[in-house]
Amino acid sequence: MKITICGSIAFFEEMLVAKAQLETSGHEVKMPPTHVADENGSLIPIAEYYRLRKADHPADWIWERKCEAMKWHFEKIMWADAVLVLNHEKKGIPGYVGANTLIEMGLAMYLDKPIYLLHPIPEMDSKEELLGMKPIILNGILSSLCV
Repeated sequence: MKITICGSIAFFEEMLVAKAQLETSGHEVKMPPTHVADENGSLIPIAEYYRLRKADHPADWIWERKCEAMKWHFEKIMWADAVLVLNHEKKGIPGYVGANTLIEMGLAMYLDKPIYLLHPIPEMDSKEELLGMKPIILNGILSSLCV
């Protein structure tokens, strides 16, 4: 199966682990990039970009890259047979799904792609929207997607 991994860039290391596990099980996997171009065109690690984006006064180029990244990830979702959302705890919320991930899930739903959530649907304002997307809950067991 072709799978695109979605989730907060805060979970990037977990995405790498999930990608390796899924590929070992024979799946083709796409995820966010490991690097992005900075304002000078030099590649910087995605973790550094995320840190800069969360700074008090991010530069305009940050938002240009954010727009590009969102569009590129939409293309990965269109390519995929299914979407895997890594929704680990963030901001004190177990199963966190942020706004960007919610948008990606909405695209997957619109395209009739199965949506897998690694953890149960969180108690958030978007809970009803998440329930309406009818994700398949893996209950923290990635290998249940690998069978």
